[in-house]
Amino acid sequence: MARLGALLLFVLVGLAGCASTGGDSDNPNAGRYAMKHDRYPDTPADVSNVPDAVPRVEPHSRGGNKSPYRVLGRKYHVLPSAIGYRKEGTASWYGEKFHGHLTSNGEVYDMYKMSAAHKSLPLPSYVRVTNLSNRRQVIVRVNDRGPFHDSRLIDLSYAAAAKLGMLNHGTARVEVEAIDPVAWNSSNVLASAEPVLQSPAAATPHTSVAGRYLQVGAFSSDAAARRVQTKLIPAAQGSQVQVKSVERDGRSLYRVLIGPLSAEVVASDLISRVQAAGLSSPILVDYP
Repeated sequence: MARLGALLLFVLVGLAGCASTGGDSDNPNAGRYAMKHDRYPDTPADVSNVPDAVPRVEPHSRGGNKSPYRVLGRKYHVLPSAIGYRKEGTASWYGEKFHGHLTSNGEVYDMYKMSAAHKSLPLPSYVRVTNLSNRRQVIVRVNDRGPFHDSRLIDLSYAAAAKLGMLNHGTARVEVEAIDPVAWNSSNVLASAEPVLQSPAAATPHTSVAGRYLQVGAFSSDAAARRVQTKLIPAAQGSQVQVKSVERDGRSLYRVLIGPLSAEVVASDLISRVQAAGLSSPILVDYP
């Protein structure tokens, strides 16, 4: 794995991700990178419009999923599935030093795309990362291993770190939540199949919606939907939060809905509260 050797040195100097690294001979891969230290790009690009990774069903890659594997004498186990993974910890980022080199699953690292490295999630996986200090969120595709430092949870690409507002600090306290691509895509199909009143971006400060629902997501398990339901109750401010099941392709999906909304509910305000609660993609729908 191309990046593992370089990341070993990060551990030795007590840093990870974008942190400075040494190029001494103790690192077996020290000579493979053109740069001795990781850094920002010479001419930083505007990554504000780089789209989030789009979750899709993919087979586990042939590379990067050996379990267990060892780094610096420590054993790591790869999870059989990312479904249900949620954890808080410290995020770091990595940039130009690794740009153009191979990731652990054999792809080419592009610091301007929405990707990440993780020690135990299967490759590839999709996760939502929330910066807990400013509530910014991104969705990234995990295709690399690391960061191999006890205090680090995830290593983000330059673009992902920039969108989370963490470049200047180098690290950030984050929540990492795995996305089930099947449920994600089914949720999008459900939303597009129903009459959509308006998207969150189109809502105006004075828009009220009567007899409508705010669909927050669709999940593959009732337990996951119930956790989101509980999380949404304060944001709903009196509107009903309910879980409704639906059969799609022989499997059950559990939709989390706020509503029906009364005429007094200001849709844009509700959407903002839901997003502040860490759920980034609510959509207004009209169910019969």
